[in-house]
Amino acid sequence: MDSAVTLRELTERGLVYAPGVWDGLTARLAEQAGFDALCASGFAVSAALGLPDAELYTMSENLGAVRVIREASTLPLVADIDTGYGNAVNAARTATAFAAAGVGGVFMEDQVSPKACPICVGDPVDLVDVPTAVGKIRAVRDAMPDDVLLIARTDARGDEAISRAEAYVAAGADMIMPVTKTFDSIEDWERCHAAVGVPLMATLTASTWTEREFTPDVLRQIGVRLALLPTQVLMAVTGAARQALRRLASGEPPAEVSADALPHHDFVDLIGFPEVEQMQRKYLPARTEA
Repeated sequence: MDSAVTLRELTERGLVYAPGVWDGLTARLAEQAGFDALCASGFAVSAALGLPDAELYTMSENLGAVRVIREASTLPLVADIDTGYGNAVNAARTATAFAAAGVGGVFMEDQVSPKACPICVGDPVDLVDVPTAVGKIRAVRDAMPDDVLLIARTDARGDEAISRAEAYVAAGADMIMPVTKTFDSIEDWERCHAAVGVPLMATLTASTWTEREFTPDVLRQIGVRLALLPTQVLMAVTGAARQALRRLASGEPPAEVSADALPHHDFVDLIGFPEVEQMQRKYLPARTEA
């Protein structure tokens, strides 16, 4: 992947998948797996802090995770900035900081702050009014360079979501992001795309209908250019770690647990020790025998 290619350029070429990552290790793994872009998943960043995705972490904590991801990988990165962490002025400062950290795009939702992850709560979430949401989108667009994508997320449903999406595009959004609960059918996603006239971003969140039904052909049909895989890696890692810890806590010999895991030498290569040793040989003084 050419590190000079922006997220905007990448999505203009066609459909792009971006897995959810939350630290340097997962970013490195995703790049080595062959992905062309990454998503700094707010759900995963929050989980890495031991917190639910309810905007309990601060803008600075989220930004710190994004900086770590950017240091570990040169792939184009889209970042979750939740509600922008306040009003339009706060959102503009947030966008400025994330753009300076090197993200290729941000997505911001129209929920009342603090937000609630819609797939984790039963009731519809509370939204800010349209003028407030539009003002925040305008502020974020004005705060960022033109090559950084602004993706407006709506947690509304049905026709209200389409109406909001049209207003968000008029305010400067480059893409619209319906959530998994926004629409109940592929046809509704098509209606949204036709109404807004810009590409869509979809979340293929684990255990949702979009994960099951949004094949590459369907995604292209409904106008999606950026498809997030926000929780698959998190769930896989959590399941493997929980199983290993339970086995160790039960008294199973550590060597047996390790036998089912990634071999040590593979991890050493993955994390970059050969590159560090190469730099040491190049730049550090040669060792002399005593």
